[in-house]
Amino acid sequence: MNPDLEIARAAVLKPIADIAARLNIPGDALEPYGRHKAKVGFDFINSVQDRTDGALVLVTGISPTPAGEGKTTTTVGLGDALNRIGKLATICLREPSLGPSFGMKGGAAGGGHAQVVPMDQINLHFTGDFHAITSANNLLAAMIDNHVYWSNSLGIDPRRISWRRCLDMNDRALRSIVGSLGGVANGFPREDGFDITVASEVMAVFCLSKDMADLQTRLGKMIIGQRRDGTNVTAADIKADGAMSVLLRDALAPNLVQTLEGSPAFVHGGPFANIAHGCNSVMATRLALKLSDVVVTEAGFGADLGAEKFMDIKCRSAGLTPSCAVIVATVRALKMHGGVARNALGPENVEAVKRGLANLARHVENLGKFGLPVVVAVNHFTSDTDAEFAAIKEGMAALGVEAISCRHWADGSAGAEPLARAVMSRIEGRKTEFKPLYPLELKLADKIRTIAKEIYRASDVSIPDAVGRRLKAFEDAGFGNVPICIAKTQYSFTSDPTVMGAPTGHVLPVREVRLSAGAGFVVAVCGDIMTMPGLPRVPAAEAIHLREDGEIEGLF
Repeated sequence: MNPDLEIARAAVLKPIADIAARLNIPGDALEPYGRHKAKVGFDFINSVQDRTDGALVLVTGISPTPAGEGKTTTTVGLGDALNRIGKLATICLREPSLGPSFGMKGGAAGGGHAQVVPMDQINLHFTGDFHAITSANNLLAAMIDNHVYWSNSLGIDPRRISWRRCLDMNDRALRSIVGSLGGVANGFPREDGFDITVASEVMAVFCLSKDMADLQTRLGKMIIGQRRDGTNVTAADIKADGAMSVLLRDALAPNLVQTLEGSPAFVHGGPFANIAHGCNSVMATRLALKLSDVVVTEAGFGADLGAEKFMDIKCRSAGLTPSCAVIVATVRALKMHGGVARNALGPENVEAVKRGLANLARHVENLGKFGLPVVVAVNHFTSDTDAEFAAIKEGMAALGVEAISCRHWADGSAGAEPLARAVMSRIEGRKTEFKPLYPLELKLADKIRTIAKEIYRASDVSIPDAVGRRLKAFEDAGFGNVPICIAKTQYSFTSDPTVMGAPTGHVLPVREVRLSAGAGFVVAVCGDIMTMPGLPRVPAAEAIHLREDGEIEGLF
């Protein structure tokens, strides 16, 4: 059996009301989903809005590798460790998508003695939030086709319907489809397609909304297509925003769970960071800040994706000011960035670690551009050697950054206590100097170029004429002063997933751009990235099954 699963099943969980009490959330503010998870009601959320915010700590990572980094595990371990040293800390994470859970990545609830639980429920249907988001997205799609079928009084050009259906599963066969076949009774045939739910604009809107009213306003602003004259048609024009809000009402309330050590954790929302903005919900983060001394949150994939979007999109949209950033790395992953094959990571290789440090150093330098103090967390594996860690520590010291060996997987909060103390030393008594990477007044193309040059270290971007015209059309329609959400591979600073380390001088190709008017950003799709992933040759689903006693095997 998987040791993570064994540890999770051996844990004795506390009633969710006891976890809520740690944050002074009364029992009547909870909507329980079983014994160990609950949603927090809007009345209570509204009642605490005048409170002072705690400190916000972002956990991010180096460019991910198949060797693993353990960003979620470190987020949980750090939260537990902060509680261990006497701070009231809350963890804020995204909900795992079924796509990776049954595809290649597996579950996303931490690992070892640093997990959020109940792990199997969090990794599967949880409280039904993703199902609600999928339903709301597809209700809008159905209402668009229904409008065109019955009268098309809005004059929608069926060739210019841009709204796509979604499904929270990796399914490459649905990327591009033709719908409404079968005759007159079934509507007008047209090209269509599916995105994975976590890449949908409804997910982005859900996670960036401050409250129920903001949610409906943002849903109504979403552009679903155009008329023949090029003018935009929105979800509000279709009169779908109200019904979509009804489907999302219960889902919008943040989900409260616990760690193995009883720390409170809000697990809510789940946009991917390679094709969306990669952060948990604004509702959950803002609530946690009102109830805690410190909030530890995580942004998806490497700092070039999740952290950049956390700063430039989420923090700017929600008025958040982070106090510190933690970059997670492993000796194994740095060896891979240093050119070592996955099957040769076991033996000590200090020189490979030193070569791989270029990737870590790039992320450290990039976060400095946002004005944040940085701590490096080296997630310990039993194969690590003292000499390999010493190389990391020395390399980071040259940048003025502390690298700390963390053993929370094996030892829980005790293994992350040095990290917690280092984080607090950078929070307490320091004035926050946080700033976004670029001003919103820049032209959209210049924002893309700024991210490419400053974060990816590209020499330039390649923007085809047709893409440039779309950017100009977005600006002419009043959407110039919005941030950019880059969609690209998570494995490299380039658009080529095979280029590891810290490349420079490459050109970032912008394949297409999409306006997410409800979410409030423009998506720039770069390289071959897909918004509907496919399953790998051997999907994780093949190993997932029920035991005779009803327990789940293979999910983690």
